[in-house]
Amino acid sequence: MYVIPFRGLKEKKHQFGYEISNSFFEVYQYDEILDADVQIQVEFVKKSTLLELNIIAKGNVKVACDTTNELYFQTIKGDLNLVVKFGETFNNESEDVLILPHEAYEIDIAPFIYEVIVLALPSKKVHPGVLDGTLKSDILDKLKELQPKEIQNNNSIDPRWEKLKGLLTDKKV
Repeated sequence: MYVIPFRGLKEKKHQFGYEISNSFFEVYQYDEILDADVQIQVEFVKKSTLLELNIIAKGNVKVACDTTNELYFQTIKGDLNLVVKFGETFNNESEDVLILPHEAYEIDIAPFIYEVIVLALPSKKVHPGVLDGTLKSDILDKLKELQPKEIQNNNSIDPRWEKLKGLLTDKKV
């Protein structure tokens, strides 16, 4: 479904579009994304000796908040530029360059779509209601309850620290 047969394409720019849903992530057994509505635009440029791909992802994915575990839709936007060259054997060790065998006639872009979407997710996923204070949750209440209490008076210092400070001032020279 995400395979582009480039052998019969003319040497020019081509456009491809895909709709990504949750079933896409089931193949990869990636359970952090619970639902997806992502549009993928692929700009595919065929040249005589190489292929250039620009994969752009925009949309929403349903994820769990890292703080409260509440589900919410996270807006994502990402892109990936890839150059495909031809060589003796398949090689995908480079981030930006993929080498396909000379006899290849198509490219499966599903792994690259997956990469764009997963890398577009923020490293810490926080429900918008946590950020603006509108989310009511038992977990948030418990976190507030367990939050360290602020010192009421900055001048009051724990007496144990005062004794330690005395060690510095009581030194004999």
